Amino acid sequence: MQPGDHTRNYTSLTDVTNKSEDGSFRLTVRDTRYNSQGYPIVTSALQDEVFETSAAAKAFAREKFGAKTGEYAIK
Repeated sequence: MQPGDHTRNYTSLTDVTNKSEDGSFRLTVRDTRYNSQGYPIVTSALQDEVFETSAAAKAFAREKFGAKTGEYAIK
């Protein structure tokens, strides 16, 4: 970020795959933006879709959000 560059949002997408008690998976999408002083502002949103496997959840994240390898964590 350049000094004085207050109007730009810097976004990185990280998909976290959550495993539920019944064995299904859901995605929480985290969005990281930086304010004018360079501090990160992180928001997250649990997606409505439910997947039978983590591979299906990752494939959905790649297709819908453009997620890349290494942007996943299983919790």
